[in-house]
Amino acid sequence: MVNKITQTTLKNGMKVMLKEIHTAPIISSWVWYRVGSRDESTGKTGVSHWTEHMQFKGTKKFPASLLDKAISREGGRWNASTSHDSTRYYETMPADKIDLALRLESDRMQNSIFDAREVASERTVIISEREGHENEPMFRLTEAVQQTAFHVHPYHHEIIGDMADLHTITRDDLYNHYRKYYVPNNAVLSIAGDFETKSMLKRIKELFEPIPKGAVPPRLSRPEPEQKGEVRLSVEGPGETTFIQVAYRFPNATHPDYFPLQVLDSLLGGASGLSYKTSRLYRALVDKEFAVDVSGWSEATIDPYLYRITITKHPKRKPEEALAALDKEIQKIQDVLVSSNEIKRAVKQARAVFAYGSENITNQAFWMGYVEMFASYDWFTNYLDKLAKVTPQDVQRVARKYFQPKSRVIGTYIPKGKEA
Repeated sequence: MVNKITQTTLKNGMKVMLKEIHTAPIISSWVWYRVGSRDESTGKTGVSHWTEHMQFKGTKKFPASLLDKAISREGGRWNASTSHDSTRYYETMPADKIDLALRLESDRMQNSIFDAREVASERTVIISEREGHENEPMFRLTEAVQQTAFHVHPYHHEIIGDMADLHTITRDDLYNHYRKYYVPNNAVLSIAGDFETKSMLKRIKELFEPIPKGAVPPRLSRPEPEQKGEVRLSVEGPGETTFIQVAYRFPNATHPDYFPLQVLDSLLGGASGLSYKTSRLYRALVDKEFAVDVSGWSEATIDPYLYRITITKHPKRKPEEALAALDKEIQKIQDVLVSSNEIKRAVKQARAVFAYGSENITNQAFWMGYVEMFASYDWFTNYLDKLAKVTPQDVQRVARKYFQPKSRVIGTYIPKGKEA
């Protein structure tokens, strides 16, 4: 069932992925562009995210004032987001109204206006968004850790961009970015839901195939050199809570070690929302009152990124005590082979999260395009099998290889309020 999708490439190079799901009269359509914050150079950080905002400002055929009303009037919902590696737009509509979404996306792939007044207005919005983030302790800490972990690779900067660039990016910078990357041969259309493949493909060809192919945009390639020793930093700011973030180097999503590390993540942090309080780190840090909370987080990326463990320190403890408790738990996994039963439980948790996250129609359409940004649909269909093959020896090996003090960054958020 999970494998049954149709994949084809239009004459202009746009990839199309279709999956029929007849459980409800709904269709979800996603357009993906192979451009994200990793494609931004210094001076233009945040340009992908800002361009995404401008795609909601309308075309001659679909003025901004009509867009929102048109989608919601037909009972649909739509949105967009920018990540490190891609930018994506989606509409989930009643099945008989999906043509509106397809017409809109084919039109804004080539005809977005980028009005100078709208650019100026959006500059204010995005700067305000950035200022709001800067009031958040976790944003400050996460950004500081990320900038320290990456000096060369463009994963260095936040997706929203650096404040200096948000003040200086021009209308032409945005429009040129749009024209360069928003070409059909740099795009993937993924659709899931209640349709008939043959007629859907015919309509897609009518709407998207006339769009001219563009030059294949270059993707920025600046590999991060190996880190030569642990780096510690501190960030001060408002609040009363101390946070600690420990970031380890993490391989990209197509690396064979990615799957054992997913199982290790499940063992350490618990699968999000499921058996979280029985995870090793929760028992070692929260139950023993070194922390109020602890979580682990990774991301499937094109290039090697980070695995972050975030600790909310207990008011009665020092940051060093929480770190020592964390290190002790990691050392255990490196020294003592995890039992097969514990591995099975961790795999079961990871499978449950994966299944839950890919069950509805919008999410199924999302996954089809998402994996295409860094791998292919096989990555998705083989995901559970690869998890099931992970052994205790695999987990121990990746724990020893990646969870090394010499290649980690430790950031501490020191609040200026009551707590130290």
